[in-house]
Amino acid sequence: MKKVFYLLALGFLLASCRHALSEKVIVLQPFGDFSVAEAKTVREKIAKINPKVVLRPNIAFPKSSYNRIRNRYRADTLISFLRNQVGKDTVIVGLSRKDISTTKGNHQDWGVMGLGFMPGNACVISNFRLSKKKQSEQFYKVVLHELGHTQGLPHCAVKTCFMRDAEGGNPVDHETGFCNSCKQHLESENWKLQ
Repeated sequence: MKKVFYLLALGFLLASCRHALSEKVIVLQPFGDFSVAEAKTVREKIAKINPKVVLRPNIAFPKSSYNRIRNRYRADTLISFLRNQVGKDTVIVGLSRKDISTTKGNHQDWGVMGLGFMPGNACVISNFRLSKKKQSEQFYKVVLHELGHTQGLPHCAVKTCFMRDAEGGNPVDHETGFCNSCKQHLESENWKLQ
């Protein structure tokens, strides 16, 4: 009888832990003059895959993140700043309309659309390098890409997958969704994907 009780208790505990994973909060943190309307649109879209989304008011870029020579903000510095702003069960997404960069290979200041630590609890996305005509759609795809990195997903070889490497360009219009492998990984992290 004790064994049955312990097994039931263990099952309940595991189910509670699995439910707690799906309760992860995603915080959107706009920087500078990022559009409030665009931030609200991103919040509404993310709420479809994770209902716990918080949109914070815009804040100034940390001064330490600015690269005066290139008039850009360092994405890795922004992520380091952001990851200290949230707790354990939270992922924070920095939103920027200014150009952002990171170090890539021999390039000390490589411009990027987004950057996310893998795995991690913070990422940053900029709409600076996106198509002006399709900016909202492309921006959301880049948000999903960087959130995927925070959940442990590396770049994907499937050219239509949201997790493909941009390789210095903007291939976002060719991306149609997460490939089966990436989708399975995200569903194991309790993402609700159609």
